[in-house]
Amino acid sequence: MVLSAAGICSRRHAENLIRQGRVTVNGAVAQLGQKAHPDDEIRLDGAPVLARQEKVCYLLNKPAGVVTTLSDPQGRPSIARFADALPERVYPIGRLDRDSEGMLLLTNDGDLANGLMHPRYHVAKTYVVSLDGEVDASLLQRLRQGVELEDGAVRFLSVTQVPPQAGQPRLRLVIAEGRKRIVRRALTAVGRQVVRLVRVEIGPLALGDLAPGAVRPLTAQEFEALRAAITAAQGSSS
Repeated sequence: MVLSAAGICSRRHAENLIRQGRVTVNGAVAQLGQKAHPDDEIRLDGAPVLARQEKVCYLLNKPAGVVTTLSDPQGRPSIARFADALPERVYPIGRLDRDSEGMLLLTNDGDLANGLMHPRYHVAKTYVVSLDGEVDASLLQRLRQGVELEDGAVRFLSVTQVPPQAGQPRLRLVIAEGRKRIVRRALTAVGRQVVRLVRVEIGPLALGDLAPGAVRPLTAQEFEALRAAITAAQGSSS
């Protein structure tokens, strides 16, 4: 897929752009499944698609109050201010809702993005959640048994209590799915309100002590470890 290879978007988003008629090949509207040749002129919304970029991936510690989009019609603070400061054209892999914080990956690698976002592949994500109420054995058992929601059961891979912060009890939750606001909805379903939610790990990657709003590139070792985690998840789902 030329658009994802050029760092424009993920493969799935590229298909949507083609369906919307926003992509042209040599002046004609592109069709799904159409093959492109190296000498073809490919444009998105009339702008030429640049040649293939080096594949990169950055780790952003997204602050609370920032939406995970490169443009926001409501004018809210968005991750565009972080992405625009990078030398490559990148886009976010998945989302963190506006009130949530922590690890967000930015990339121009469509295959990497597709591997992490595909609903069949399950790369684990870890969250540390501060709650407004007591954490007791009953709550831990309910979460470990699974929580029923209107769109299906939520199954956590791990549920552990961690030391409180600012007087608020905290849980460390590991989950291998990406339904919208899934952690918040699961905790609401068991009668707990989330005060703060921070994503601290994606697969083998850890947020560490990266400051809120800071961005850093993945190391070569981290990049390969992330690819290996995706490959392992793909193998386990087949």
